[in-house]
Amino acid sequence: MDVRLPWTTASICLALLLGGCSPGDEKHVASLDEKTATFEQSLDAISDPKLKDAVTELGGSLLLLERARLKLDDITPHTEYGEDALAVLKHYPAPQALVDTFINGLFVLHKDASSDYLTDLQPVFPLNLDIPGGFLFPHGIEWRSVTLSNKRVIAYQPEWSETDPGIQLSPSSSNVTNPDDLTVTYPFIDGLNVDKKTLPQPVSLQGQIEVIAPRRLYSFDLTQKDVGQTRTNDNLSVKLLKLAKNYAEVEVSNSLPLAAEVADSRINPLIVQARDATGQYLVRAGSINESPEQVAFYQKQLAQLQKQKSWSDTLEKQLSDDQQAFEKEHPRRYNKVYFHGPIETLEISVLDFSSATVTRKDLDLPIRTFNPRTTAKVVQPLDLPVVVYDDQARNWLKGASLTEEQLKAGVRIHQSVEEPSAARIEFSHRRTFNDEMLGDEFNPGVSPVTFFTEKRGGKLDEPIELPPEAYQVDPLRATITYDLNLFPETPEIAVGSMPLFLATVARQSYDAQSLPKGLKINDNTLVVDRNMFPANEWRFFVKDDSGHYLKQILSVSHDASTEGPALFAVHYFYGRPTQVESYQRTDLATVQYGFEVKLDKAPTDDVAP
Repeated sequence: MDVRLPWTTASICLALLLGGCSPGDEKHVASLDEKTATFEQSLDAISDPKLKDAVTELGGSLLLLERARLKLDDITPHTEYGEDALAVLKHYPAPQALVDTFINGLFVLHKDASSDYLTDLQPVFPLNLDIPGGFLFPHGIEWRSVTLSNKRVIAYQPEWSETDPGIQLSPSSSNVTNPDDLTVTYPFIDGLNVDKKTLPQPVSLQGQIEVIAPRRLYSFDLTQKDVGQTRTNDNLSVKLLKLAKNYAEVEVSNSLPLAAEVADSRINPLIVQARDATGQYLVRAGSINESPEQVAFYQKQLAQLQKQKSWSDTLEKQLSDDQQAFEKEHPRRYNKVYFHGPIETLEISVLDFSSATVTRKDLDLPIRTFNPRTTAKVVQPLDLPVVVYDDQARNWLKGASLTEEQLKAGVRIHQSVEEPSAARIEFSHRRTFNDEMLGDEFNPGVSPVTFFTEKRGGKLDEPIELPPEAYQVDPLRATITYDLNLFPETPEIAVGSMPLFLATVARQSYDAQSLPKGLKINDNTLVVDRNMFPANEWRFFVKDDSGHYLKQILSVSHDASTEGPALFAVHYFYGRPTQVESYQRTDLATVQYGFEVKLDKAPTDDVAP
């Protein structure tokens, strides 16, 4: 949750904020709710639509900012570890090398859609765009056209048109989370069956990509002793205003102006990370990007707007001039960043955009087809001219040695009582590599559960006698469903055990020159004989000469027939493997997780007496 007012950026994160705050701040929430209601009523008195929009945007954003602050201040204390957001940059000698990797590793996959009249195109990026804050550098892609197998070129259009009778190239409506996915839509003719194979197929995608690299990145490591101090490196300076248990307040400035290439861009040059006493990176819980002085300034602007009767060019200019004057007087960039866990060391990294390098490249990308399963006997090449490392692999593979205690400690219990006839207790845990190695042969054993009315003096009352249909245990989904209408008394506590599953995993490491039979490295691929290494028991990871794990592009299972057994699997990587690690499940144990759960109350009006 990163919150920034609309006058300084284009968006504000609503999804998390609208959920309100936790009960710990009820008094403040009630006050905020009253303030919100009063503000909404005040809007009714504004007749000028442009003025009303401005007041709504600024006032609504201030209220959301306050709600976000309450939510972040009331975070439940717990420690959660994440990844180094800058790990990808540390693999390359300079920012420009990262840019070149980002551009040269891009390719396009052909994906069959659910309809005979649609074909989806998925641009695949070599670097993860889903990291906190997204890709580190400003970038953009402009798609222009697709070339079909009959040499016809279809121009890109930003929206699919219902009235266009021809073939169209437009953004995909099936994947709203990835704006770069595209769809080729063929004309639909009612009553006519179409064989998709007879339609001209997309063979290449055209466009242009632009990425802006900063002059440099510089990191400051700060601790409690740096509070109140300003640290400087050339044109960059950082001041640590406050370092609390789980949040930090910092100010960052660049004494040089932004390069002309990014002067009009909305860039966030600041990456704030934290580590605890173990040296591991903590997951960010969110941030507030407006200083108390900025909030006071926006509140003053809001009060000024609320006194106006109408919008005017003079008012707009005054607001803009005031904004520029404030920014000139307060050149430092403020951040209050919250983390899941106690902060020991703060790592503040600044992208220095006082000068920048703009890389633009026209794209003419072949469209490739890689089905997850194929009966082809020949391995299709997919060798891209870049090296990309999998920075999550090392932590992910720690799950290969997961202990029973660690497995139990990670269990979280959730309850749902909105439907009294189908109340639920759900047991979940964060997915680890151990889950990937479980296979599909489970022996859950017995999963007993008993319901009690209450607990007195540390002792449970007599159990509630229930008919068999009153509750159901699903051990494989780790859920208990119970019907409160069939309970003679209201249950207060559930006691029992739920099975968890723990794989014993054996690890082996091989050099490329000494691979066992059934494994083969060809260029950037690892070929695995599935008869010798069944997919439900084995996993493979590879490294290159640097000792880092290579990122997998995709994998394909080559089968004997459409319904026959797998012959071999091909794993494609960004880079050349020189070492292979194998992970085999050698045993699967059932671990009983004993529980005593205080049950949530169901709506009493919906429960039969």
